[in-house]
Amino acid sequence: MAEKSEKMTKQELSAPDAFQLYGAEASDWLMKRSQIISTVAAVLVVGGMIAALVQYFSNRSEEAAAKQLGQTLETLERPVVEGVALQPAAGELPPFKSEQERDETTVTELTKFRAEHKGTDAALTAALPLGKAQYRLGRHDEAVATFGEYTKEAPKGSPLLTSAYEGLGYAHEAKGQLDQALEAFKQMGQAEAGEFMVGMGQYHQARILVAQGKKDEAAQLLADLKASQANAAAGRLATERLAVLGAQGVKIPEPKTVPAATLTPDAG
Repeated sequence: MAEKSEKMTKQELSAPDAFQLYGAEASDWLMKRSQIISTVAAVLVVGGMIAALVQYFSNRSEEAAAKQLGQTLETLERPVVEGVALQPAAGELPPFKSEQERDETTVTELTKFRAEHKGTDAALTAALPLGKAQYRLGRHDEAVATFGEYTKEAPKGSPLLTSAYEGLGYAHEAKGQLDQALEAFKQMGQAEAGEFMVGMGQYHQARILVAQGKKDEAAQLLADLKASQANAAAGRLATERLAVLGAQGVKIPEPKTVPAATLTPDAG
């Protein structure tokens, strides 16, 4: 068998190797199309360079924007000192004279920052402290727009969505738009992140239902929340709100959810 495999006929020896044939055909094809290939290769190389440059400068702009946002927020966190004229140390900014002055400065500085760094993650993140300052100043239309922008553009998994939906709900509530506030707090409940915020979306929904005169529905939400989050801040707030509703003559229902203490651990 080995001997047969090692011996080749004269016809086989004289026949051109398959790779030689394919190589010759490929060479002829390349020669005929060399100009096209060179052009395509150049485009690919240039395209790759452009993509790399875009990514490079994008990363640099994101890094610069994030750094500047941190610096801006740091200056806005300086204390408020009312009624006392303090002389700041060399190189330091003076304290704010009032909470209103700090909020007004926050709105001015963050609005400017977001315009200068539009399209960056840092500019989007800045929407949260900006919206809160707008809300505190009573500029509720602006707060709705600012928080709404974050909820629409932020990644669905962003841990800051909870805060954005809460701010949006508060702003709608301040405008008397209770249906919109209720919807925002529902979205907050679905996006909840962080141990402290667990159940807060549901608690805010109950508050809005009370304001809408739907106290029985609110009581059911609160009873469920009290049972499922007894040791959380939202559970304690629910307990207090239920006591108020009970004093108003509202019948407190049995919870539909299983109390947290009786939940069976996952066997897996």
